[in-house]
Formats: sequence, C-alpha cells, structure tokens
Amino acid sequence: MSRVIFSRNRVKLKKLLGIRTRLALLALMLVAPLMLERVRSLEETRTKQLAQTSEEYKSLVQHSADTQREIISSVETILKSTAYIRAAGGIGRSCDVMRASLPSNLPWIRSVMIVGNDGRIQCSTTNTYVGIDVSDRPYLIKARETRNFVFSDFILARPTNTPLIMAAYPVSAIDPDSDAVILASINIDWMSKIMANLGGRPGISSVLVDSSGTVLAAPADQASRIGKPLDSVPLLSAIAHKALVSGAPSGSIAFAAADGSNRLVNFAQIPGTQSRLIVNIDEAKVTAAINREIRTALLQLGFVCLFVLFGALVGAEKLIIQPIEMMTGMAKRFGEGEWSARVGRSKLPAEFVPLARAFNAMAAQLSQREREMVATNDRLTVMASIDMLTGLANRRGFQSRLDFEWMRSQQYDSELSLMMIDVDHFKLYNDTYGHPEGDACLTRLGETLSGIAADNMGFAGRYGGEEFCLLLPNTDAARASEIGEVIRATVQSLGIPHATSSHRSVTVSIGIACTLPNETQRPGDLIEAADAALYAAKHRGRNTVVEHGFVKLVDEAGMALAS
Repeated sequence: MSRVIFSRNRVKLKKLLGIRTRLALLALMLVAPLMLERVRSLEETRTKQLAQTSEEYKSLVQHSADTQREIISSVETILKSTAYIRAAGGIGRSCDVMRASLPSNLPWIRSVMIVGNDGRIQCSTTNTYVGIDVSDRPYLIKARETRNFVFSDFILARPTNTPLIMAAYPVSAIDPDSDAVILASINIDWMSKIMANLGGRPGISSVLVDSSGTVLAAPADQASRIGKPLDSVPLLSAIAHKALVSGAPSGSIAFAAADGSNRLVNFAQIPGTQSRLIVNIDEAKVTAAINREIRTALLQLGFVCLFVLFGALVGAEKLIIQPIEMMTGMAKRFGEGEWSARVGRSKLPAEFVPLARAFNAMAAQLSQREREMVATNDRLTVMASIDMLTGLANRRGFQSRLDFEWMRSQQYDSELSLMMIDVDHFKLYNDTYGHPEGDACLTRLGETLSGIAADNMGFAGRYGGEEFCLLLPNTDAARASEIGEVIRATVQSLGIPHATSSHRSVTVSIGIACTLPNETQRPGDLIEAADAALYAAKHRGRNTVVEHGFVKLVDEAGMALAS
C-alpha cells in the first residue's frame, strides 16, 4: 500500500514540477544575475572606453607634435642653407640661389626672405615682400640677439594681412660680421591639416596655441578658432591654462571644469618652439553613447526576462531545446570549418528529422563547393604570380617575395641585394626578327636566369617586357657584382644573334643595389636604387654591370640620376 501511495505522490510532484515550471524557476535564477552582470560589464566598458580614448589621443597628440616638429625642422634646414649661401656669396648670388632652390615639396613654406642690416627685406621668393621694414618684429630682434633659430607667434603679414607664422635664422650664427637674417613665412593651413586626425569626434576639441595663447591651428571642424586668443573662448581658455602653466613638455591633466563637467587634457610642447598642442576630452560627451547603451540594455534585459519566463512556460525542454542545441552545435562546427559535421537523426524527434535531412544535404553540397573553390583559388594564385612566357615569377610574384625577404632580412639583420636586368636594344631585336623570335629569346634568357638564381639561392622574376630581376638574400654588394658579371657573360655566351647590336649578339645591362633593410627604408627604395644603377649601365654603353654605390663615386658629373 505504501508503495502505491509513493507512486501517486511522485506522479503529482512530476505534474507540479513539469518542464515548464522547472524552466521558469531556472530562468528566474539566471535572469537576475544576468541583469547585474550585464550592467557591470557595460560600466567596465565605459571606464575602459574613457581610458582608451585618453591613451589614444595622448598618442595622437605626441604623433602630431612630432609631425609639427618635422615641419619646423624642414623650415630650419632651408633657413640654415640659405644663411650659409648668404654668408659665402653675398646678397646678389644668395638671392638668385634662394629663388631657384626653394623645394616644391615643402608647400607649408609660403616664401623665403633675406633681411638686411636696416631691417628691410632685400629679396624674397614672393616679390611683394621686397622692401618691407620688419625691424620691429619681435622674432627678428630675438634672432639677432640669440643668434639662433626663432619661431614666432601668430602674426598677420603686413602687405596682405594674411595669417601666418614666421621663422628666422640670423646669418651671424655663421658669419659674426653679418647682420642679415633669413626669414620664412609658414602656411598655418598645413599645421591644421596635420591635426585632422584630432577632430571629428564628439566631446573632443584640439588646438595648437603659441606662447601668447593665440590659436595657431585646429582641425577642420574647429577652424573658426584659428587666430583667436584663448581669452575669447572662456571654457577653452580655462582648459588650456592647465596645460600652459605646466612645466612639463607633455602630459595629461584631469580636472572638473567650471561648468561641472569632468575634463581630461592631453598636451605636448612642439620641440624648438613655445607652442603647445592641446586636446580636451569631455568625459560626459565621449561616454554618451555607452551611457545610452546602458539604459537600453536595462530595458532589453527586462524584456528578455519576460520573454524567458514566457518561453519557459510554453517550451518543452526535450522536444525543442535539446534538438535545437544539437543542430546548432553541428551548424557551428560546420561554420568553423569542420566540413564532415552532420546531424544524427536517431536522437531527434520526428518533427526535426526533415530539417536535419535538409541540413545534411546542404552541408554535403557546401563542402563539395568549398573544396572546389579552394582548389580553384590555389590554381589562380599560382597563375597570378607566374609569367607564362618565361616560367619565372611575374611582377606581382616578385613583389610578394621582395616584401617577404625584406622582412626576413630585417629580422636576421642580413644584407639584401637586387639586380635589375634589361635586354639591350630589345625593341630593335623584335623589329628585326619578329615578336615570336623575341618571345623565344626571352624564354631562353628566363631559363638561363632561373638556373643562375638556383645556384646562388636567389629568386628570379620577369619585372616586365624585356626587364628581369634577381633577388639575392644574404648577399653583399661585392658578391652581387660577381653574380651580375656571371649573368652578363653567360647571356653573351649564349650567342643569340642580334644584327643591330654592336656586339652582334644579345646582351644585357645589369644594375645592382644592396642594402641592410631597416625601419627608415622601404622595399621600393631598393628597386629605385637598382633601376638607377641599370640606367647608369645603359648610359655607359650597355652590356655592363653597374653597382649603385659605385656609380655615385665614379660618375659625379652627368650621372646624378643613377646615384
């Protein structure tokens, strides 16, 4: 009897704690911690986002400051060069040289001027400035007093009323008897362009200010502040004051502004000047998006709670959840590349069997297509990197190998040599013998070059047309020159007839360049150097080997392009 009673109670308990009830209780146990964890996660995200933004802009500020310094350094170099010319050659010659030698690749320099002893501009790359008296300008006075490079604050040009910055370098730094000063006017628009990556985000403002607190440059969205003193923008003035009074060349300052907002200021002094680059971060605006996300998440989690409870009441764990999880797991494995993954139908309810059958059929078809696609891509990759005429690597394949060998040479601190090989008078060869014979000639040269490359652990390619290249890892210039001479002699010894050539046979000109790759160079520099050497080889009458550094020493006149 007791056994019957126990069985009846067990049935009642099962009805009371059915799948719906159990899932509802489980959902209630999970939802509350989930809500708290989600909110905590978003709060941590907000803190990390603010820290990340601060660190990001700190790095950007330093990078922009370094870039601004590079502009100033280029201006200083131009002024010093002009000062040396002025000290050595007098006013007439120095003016002519200055006008002829101002680099076009320094667009931030508006003009270069020479100021005489009387403080008037004697000559300028911009004629409208000639004769203007600048003797009262502070930067001119300071340059003469310090006999050093001086960078001015924000000024307006007298004849044009154009906003600019002036740089000055006294000739007396070179010749103590001279009172002349070399000036350069700097286009502040270029300084603003360098700050482009500091603008365009809500809650972020950035300015470059001079020693008097006048805005020199700003990103495009804040360009209206350029030329204005900080006092005209009270909040910005208070923020910038924190950076200006700091004795450190760079740093970060966090404080509460007068309007109650929390501010973070990153600043950096431009080396060689009194100017400072200042970036202000409004924490409230920067984190506004994540704050909205937190509020949205709370609402979403409330709806999720209701949805989970409802789903727990109407769902059936064994009839719905487990089959879906099984199929989801298989789909995930398949999506991650396990192409043999299939859904087993024996443990599924009958309602899911058609779906499992369709999934398995789709998986089989996709697996077959994926294998075909991989095979096709492999074939295309090979075809795209090989020159079909010579069997050597084409330009694309060569560039990929050059990039790889460049990185490997940097890693192992080894030298890398490159030969650029050009068939002499190949156009005349084609005109004389026809293109089929020209193709045959290139094919034979490619076979020869391939063999020599294999003997010397090199990599040969057809760079384009009648031009070949040979990359020699871990090879110095002397060894590369020896291999180049072997190539030249071997090609000539092939005896391929060439009636229009002075050698009566096909010959090649070879340019060699060698370098120890480092962070300041790029692979293209090596190609340009080898091309320059090849140009020199052609200039010398062809059928010769020229190494890049050798050209620079031997052909000082008429061969500047080659070196």
